[in-house]
Amino acid sequence: MRILWVKAGGLVPPDTGGKIRSYNILRELARKHSVTLFSFYAAHEHDQHPSLSGVFDKVVCVSLAMPAPKSCKEFFDYLRYAFSLDSYSAMKFCRAPVEPALRALLSEKKVDVIVCDFLFAAPAIPWDFPCPKVLFAHNVEAMIWRRHYEVARNPLWKALAWREWKTMERAERAYLKKADHVLAVSETDARIFSEFLESSKITVIPTGVDTEFFQPRPGEDVPNSLVFTGSMDWLPNEDGIFYFAEQILPRIRQQVPEVRLWVVGRKPSPRLQELSRRQHHITITGWVEDVRPYLARGTVCIVPLRIGGGTRLKIFEAMAMEKAVISTPIGAEGLPVQNRENVLIADGEKDFSRACIELLGNSALRNQIGSAARRLVCAKYGWPKIADAFTEVLQHVARAGSSAMDGAHVPSSAEPS
Repeated sequence: MRILWVKAGGLVPPDTGGKIRSYNILRELARKHSVTLFSFYAAHEHDQHPSLSGVFDKVVCVSLAMPAPKSCKEFFDYLRYAFSLDSYSAMKFCRAPVEPALRALLSEKKVDVIVCDFLFAAPAIPWDFPCPKVLFAHNVEAMIWRRHYEVARNPLWKALAWREWKTMERAERAYLKKADHVLAVSETDARIFSEFLESSKITVIPTGVDTEFFQPRPGEDVPNSLVFTGSMDWLPNEDGIFYFAEQILPRIRQQVPEVRLWVVGRKPSPRLQELSRRQHHITITGWVEDVRPYLARGTVCIVPLRIGGGTRLKIFEAMAMEKAVISTPIGAEGLPVQNRENVLIADGEKDFSRACIELLGNSALRNQIGSAARRLVCAKYGWPKIADAFTEVLQHVARAGSSAMDGAHVPSSAEPS
């Protein structure tokens, strides 16, 4: 099968949840199929994308001159869309050189199926091109912006979040309807999409984890330590840490005064770094080459998210290392986990703090939950199994062709057995 994979924002380094998911699925697909990667992203130093030519049959990259995130230039860039019906988040990577380069590639290379990776690549896809197209939706993007709006306190940010919510909702519905098939990462997301799509057009491809890379490290945990991992330039992660530090951690310290929190992930904001300077029991590492030593150090892994969509790879990574995880319902949303069996689910400040105190002081319960967690991910959620499910859907769509999709049988769920 000849697959063209189109991705906005780049693929490497795989240092965010979406990149990790895409990279691992693509790497498995490339073992058995011809994969062409077309990616467009902000120009940056030490670009690793040229090295991917040794992994895929063809790699075409378009590096773009873009303003730095959260800069004044980005604000003025945003103003171009302020009075339009377009979502800035959906459109910001789709600049002038991108679509012509993609059309040129399609004119010279025959493909069986095009994969649009994330909604953010959709504005660049030539939807009139005669080839089946699959949209891989890692999140319900409009729902993420709705949750930003719901928790925002700053009036300006609340207004911007409302605008992105509404424009993203419009874009999401339009592009998912254009696609011949849609891949969701959870049954929760699939149910939301089914409000405006035929359920036969949606397949669930669950999140995976590299269970060989993420192995248990018994005896390395530091007593009374909490660990959070994630890209800190993703707003839901930053919001979750401030929520935890301000509303939950003080409750824990009343009973476990020696507790420490480690926040591990790239690009923490100055505001987050200031939090660490003010509260010495909180350590902000910034980017690290390998998160496993930090996961191993943690007595308990926490996922205190109030905003989000899709599924959180950070939970599966911790589970693969036999770590007990405490998550909000939103943090674990869409994952095949059971409360008090292979994870603890806690909603609200009081419940979350109680769960942390309980697990910090109960090694037997931690070990029980951690062992069950690793058994689950090893049995069903290794990347090869996830890629096989992905392949099955692409093959169905490619065989059917875009004009016959309505009559083709495509599995509605590709949950690994």
